[in-house]
Amino acid sequence: MRKKKRFWGLVSVFLISSLALVGCSGSEGEGKDNASGDQVTVDIFQFKVEIKDQFENLVEVYEKENPDVKINVKTVGGGNDYGASLKTAFSSGEEPDIFNVGGPSAVEEYKDYLADVSDTDAAKIALEGTLDTVRNGDEVLGLPFNQEGYGLIYNKRIFKEAGINPDEIITFDDLENAVESLDSQKKKLGIDAVFALAAKEKWVIGNHLANIFFAPEFNNDAIEAFNGKTIAFEKSDELKRHLDLENKYSVQPVLSLDYSQQVEQLFSLEKVAIIQQGNWVYNSIYDMDPELAENNIGIIPVPVEGLEGHIPAGVPMYWAVNSNSDEKVVQASKDFLNWMYTSETGKNAVLEDFKFIPAYKDYDSSKIADPLSQTIYEYASKGNTIQGWVFQGAPTGWSENVLGASMQKYLSGGIAWDEMINEVQVKWEEERK
Repeated sequence: MRKKKRFWGLVSVFLISSLALVGCSGSEGEGKDNASGDQVTVDIFQFKVEIKDQFENLVEVYEKENPDVKINVKTVGGGNDYGASLKTAFSSGEEPDIFNVGGPSAVEEYKDYLADVSDTDAAKIALEGTLDTVRNGDEVLGLPFNQEGYGLIYNKRIFKEAGINPDEIITFDDLENAVESLDSQKKKLGIDAVFALAAKEKWVIGNHLANIFFAPEFNNDAIEAFNGKTIAFEKSDELKRHLDLENKYSVQPVLSLDYSQQVEQLFSLEKVAIIQQGNWVYNSIYDMDPELAENNIGIIPVPVEGLEGHIPAGVPMYWAVNSNSDEKVVQASKDFLNWMYTSETGKNAVLEDFKFIPAYKDYDSSKIADPLSQTIYEYASKGNTIQGWVFQGAPTGWSENVLGASMQKYLSGGIAWDEMINEVQVKWEEERK
């Protein structure tokens, strides 16, 4: 749709110029050049709400340095379904020039729209393993956003006042005992509940939480999951008891609790002690309470038998360039992404403004800005991570629309746990036939 509008706009300008200049062929060409202004427009459709303002600020810097490029940014995420919104954009003809894909399943879904970005410097300096899920032979079909990790983010002050040492929470029993202790001291601690479980967000429970418990059966490898004909859910009992724990001691009703309420209204205002989230929430917490963000938050792993002390870490999303865009737009898109991750200006923004853990070489890791990212980087440096976000290898839409939705149904009392597990297994197998 956008490209058609551009075409008819040029036709109109051409006709007006022709009439005004009485058919002079040289002037007609000049009229077209002036109309286009030789400026390339790049439309970006991205999911990371936490860096919306910072990203738009960086775009403005790039536009000033490159006046021949105009970049439009649309951010959809948080409480909105990015995947569904992206599908709508493509089906309506408003295809973005740069968009996000999340691993092998999304790469397969959008493979006809993915330009090869292997010729960028950014692709050449991507950390080992970060491009595995977006490779197609010699082609690289996406550039990693960053590295992220997630687990249980806790309020240090509340834990200290409750007499709880987070370093001693290793097993599920340790976590359960700590949660019960916090719950028994709610009034003294000034909290409404121990947890804020944002179960309205299917990605919180269906993607992130569930991933921790089914990733081991695929050897923590999204490609292996992508090729998997079935999912055994060998740790389904562990997943159930953890979900039940969060639900029992959470602000209610959990099915009405969204990301913004969880992070900004409850955790950032110190109404709860723990949330299941990742280092990406730092900017949101900082905006609400800089003191809390800088000095009073930490993160510990969700306990998993056999993987105690390990935190899930990986690349959350990849930047993709639309191969169907005009050739100049494709190149301008690659140039911008390359600049963002390789120029000094871009690298500083990635570390200091976005608060990212970089997925590229040649970054000063000492500049990792926030305590959550620093902790995850330390886990990764010691090899204490569950590598790979295996849910990205699940059948398209399965993690949220099947597993996440079924977990919501379980939380509402509408389905028994074993029945739910059987239901989602069948859906996986049907998709893999």
